[in-house]
Amino acid sequence: TIVWEKATGKPVYNAIVWQCRRTAERIEEIVKSGAGESIRVKTGLIPDAYFSASKIEWILDKADPQRVRAKKGELLFGTVDSYLVWKLTDGKVHATDRTNAARTMLFNIRTMQWDKDLLDLFNIPEEMLPQVLCSGDNFGFAPVGGREIPILGVAGDQQAALFGQCCFSAGEAKNTYGTGCFLLMNTGNVPAKSENGLLTTVAATLRGEEAQYALEGSVFIGGAVIQWLRDEMRFFAESKDAEYYAGKVPDTGGVYLVPAFTGIGAPYWDMYARGILVGITRGTRREHIIRAAQESIAFQSAELIFAMERDTGITLKTLKTDGGASRDEFLMQFQADIADKKVVRPVIRETTALGAAFLAGLGSGVWKDKKELKKLWQADKKYVPSMNREEREKRLDKWRDAVRRCLGWAKE
Repeated sequence: TIVWEKATGKPVYNAIVWQCRRTAERIEEIVKSGAGESIRVKTGLIPDAYFSASKIEWILDKADPQRVRAKKGELLFGTVDSYLVWKLTDGKVHATDRTNAARTMLFNIRTMQWDKDLLDLFNIPEEMLPQVLCSGDNFGFAPVGGREIPILGVAGDQQAALFGQCCFSAGEAKNTYGTGCFLLMNTGNVPAKSENGLLTTVAATLRGEEAQYALEGSVFIGGAVIQWLRDEMRFFAESKDAEYYAGKVPDTGGVYLVPAFTGIGAPYWDMYARGILVGITRGTRREHIIRAAQESIAFQSAELIFAMERDTGITLKTLKTDGGASRDEFLMQFQADIADKKVVRPVIRETTALGAAFLAGLGSGVWKDKKELKKLWQADKKYVPSMNREEREKRLDKWRDAVRRCLGWAKE
């Protein structure tokens, strides 16, 4: 979330990242006021400090309390994509795409427009908001080496990954393993309402195409738990070492780690949950905790898969995976085991970048259509479930028990 001066291009306050919880109390106020359901219906999102709306309001309260400059259009808002487009075009274009707009909690995903009621709720002037285009569209030109290079693709991180995984049809899904984990399923041309804590969002489409939607489940702390073990706990020197240490013990020795460092997402959505480590005994070793951290990523992702199946009535037979942590053999096999799904990792794991390239390539004529892109997608490795049902259910029950113990911890 960035607010900058139109005249100078300089931010008026430090950018606020998606994991920041500084506006959690403000969101709680809004929910108590009864506005939560309206937000859910219009945006597809569950009210949370995770999204941009309350962050924009917070920055404006500090930098422009009376909204004088914002109403004049002297201050502009954008997610990172919008700020980059502004910079790349030398301030000629202030635009974003539908997928990024849908993450602000200000965008009506049914009308595909900024919602005036929500803007009033957060006291955000519409004059400071970017124009909203399709993901595959012309976002202006970047002057590079004396030439004008067209910007033909803009998409949110996870929607770009969904596009990069060629999940173009309803029922196709992928899970990205990065700092967080994000499971998205294409639901076609109709927004699907979740009864299990998932978000309804917009999928990436090309100019002229009918809008497409997706269900999304978010794991706030995925690969970040491995970074925590590396940097704060100093259990190992490099993130890739976690796989080695996890394989040094046959199980976690009854240890469960719930990495709710910044709250917990779907299906629980508790911004006051905090991390918990349970089941420690005198025999607990570093390797047990590392393995529990690895497994926590798969447990959280499995909960998203089960919630998505309940919402759509579709049983996922195959889960496409990507992102930096998908290289981890132990994690991918445990994901297949605990979710009871075949897991397929593609040759190109950085599918967010691939999705952005696909959008630009379609817009510039490198590829003629999505069918051609489907032929380019290749599987690298497949992981088949090997855990029996009794063991899987036992472990899931223990995980859920650990999660229940961490909920509401930070609430005064």
